[in-house]
Amino acid sequence: MSIQNLLNALEKQISILEKDLTLLHDTPFSIARFDRTLFHHHSNKLSGYMQEIKQNMEQLKACVNDYRIEQVKYLSERLVTQTEALKREIATQTLRKQEDKFEHRSQQRDLYQRLAEHQDYERRLIAMIDDRELQLNKQVILANRSKLQREIAALAGRLARCRQALMRIEKSIEKQEHSD
Repeated sequence: MSIQNLLNALEKQISILEKDLTLLHDTPFSIARFDRTLFHHHSNKLSGYMQEIKQNMEQLKACVNDYRIEQVKYLSERLVTQTEALKREIATQTLRKQEDKFEHRSQQRDLYQRLAEHQDYERRLIAMIDDRELQLNKQVILANRSKLQREIAALAGRLARCRQALMRIEKSIEKQEHSD
């Protein structure tokens, strides 16, 4: 098989890959999809990786025309590896969507779990403050009274921070529910 036939076959594969990619929504992703050594360009969309494959194909054609055998070998192997990786990624897009939905639900569950934990902390802190205040009212020794007052002040500070955290969690939940 001639080199031109091999180039044509590789170009055809890239063209099919590009068509497959156009059928998908090119939504950005936050987690790296490919090994850093596989692609020089790092994109948050699959179309960015497709662009690098096309550039490598153009570079391969130029190297073939200039008879640069080592570069032809390197680029052809790289292109095959890149196209296979992109094919696999395109094939997993339906699973990725399900994974994203599961992750979103999991994050929501985590927020509600954190909310419940902080509400429990708040309840316990209030109970501890009430307990210390009762002890303070019964205390006649000045040293013990000042110790209890310091404890109440420390607990009040913890309660304030707990309530701030509760407000942040509630805002996060609200934000998440409005984005759905």
